[in-house]
Amino acid sequence: MTTDEGTSNNGENPAATMTEQGEDITTKKDRGVLKIVKRVGTSDEAPMFGDKVYVHYKGMLSDGKKFDSSHDRKKPFAFSLGQGQVIKAWDIGVSTMKKGEICHLLYKPEYAYGSAGHLQKIPSNATLFFEIELLDFKGEDLFEDSGVIRRIKRKGEGYSNPNEGATVKVHLEGCCGGRTFDCRDVVFVVGEGEDHDIPIGIDKALVKMQREEQCILYLGPRYGFGEAGKPKFGIDPNAELMYEVTLKSFEKAKESWEMDTKEKLTQAAIVKEKGTVYFKGGKYTQAVIQYRKIVSWLEMEYGLSEKESKASESFLLAAFLNLAMCYLKLREYNKAVECCDKALGLDSANEKGLYRRGEAQLLMNDFESAKGDFEKVLAVNPQNRASRLQISMCQKKAKEHNERDRRVYANMFKKFAERDAKEEASKAGSKKAVEGAAGKQHESQAMEEGKAKGHV
Repeated sequence: MTTDEGTSNNGENPAATMTEQGEDITTKKDRGVLKIVKRVGTSDEAPMFGDKVYVHYKGMLSDGKKFDSSHDRKKPFAFSLGQGQVIKAWDIGVSTMKKGEICHLLYKPEYAYGSAGHLQKIPSNATLFFEIELLDFKGEDLFEDSGVIRRIKRKGEGYSNPNEGATVKVHLEGCCGGRTFDCRDVVFVVGEGEDHDIPIGIDKALVKMQREEQCILYLGPRYGFGEAGKPKFGIDPNAELMYEVTLKSFEKAKESWEMDTKEKLTQAAIVKEKGTVYFKGGKYTQAVIQYRKIVSWLEMEYGLSEKESKASESFLLAAFLNLAMCYLKLREYNKAVECCDKALGLDSANEKGLYRRGEAQLLMNDFESAKGDFEKVLAVNPQNRASRLQISMCQKKAKEHNERDRRVYANMFKKFAERDAKEEASKAGSKKAVEGAAGKQHESQAMEEGKAKGHV
């Protein structure tokens, strides 16, 4: 059924039909949003709160006058369900639909644009009629890398979220390949879920959840148990996981502004050790969370005593250097360079900072900058054999890179030359053909003239 077919109804006013036959889908049962299904959907699953939905629609005033249509723009309309991106009636109506469904909806003013109206198309206190087709929907991509997809089964309470370091109480159920491998209530600190056999994707998702929220999380391998898998649960390497998580309660960790310098320095020592344990265990993302806490606490701390300032700089230097090493392991080379820059801002001749920045730049194919950093390492410590080897590697890689470029450009220029030669040959052939045709025409004219003069 097309949109126009769905709303024609033999010339009858669709709003009148809706008033008589529409189902009240409001929680208050005040008939503020009425619905009639015109085409049943292709599945039983409905979109959840926070899902991104894709629809086609046509909107009309109660007198039947059309004021908007996505069909006219030949492009579906997309929005996040329940996030206040559309009028209240849309969130209510679309949340009841199934994929492929077409329905008619009638909205009272208080569920639409109210007394304000909208632009010049919708007058004050207008009742609106919509036909909507739900084309598709998908979960919220929490980190915009498709690594953690969230679908909210039950919206949480309030507007507060756990922060890194918060103590949370959750119920979780983990599934892989249709098999449930974990089901329990657990209390842990956000950022330290690994200590309880909880994948890092859960830690990261929790800081976006609200109390009593119940959601389904789809975790890619990077946010699950990664290349190591989890033999304890029978999880293979690089497995995709699904968790249903309910955040029962949480107690936030102190924010930086709630801590005095002494407390920050004490906590910095604790999280530095935690980070080191995670790093040695190959849990680099978890280590990053710990080291970043030191930066968030101390990087902008001012008015310190001489002793506090020295301790703070020591912690910050260690944090930046360790973060750089973590990012190298995670193959996030730009971030590794940034952290080395921060470390070298504190100690310009730091051997580890120069070496790790050189490593990152080498892996980014910035051979000259990498070579420069390794040379600086040798200026600090002439006995650093690793830097000598890396300088040789930079020279070798740069040579290979230049030779590869020369081959690419040589092939490119050869193709250009061949193309130009073909074009010249084509032009020459065309010119010869034109000259030949002109010669034949001239010869024909001469023969005609000869006939006229009796010389044939």
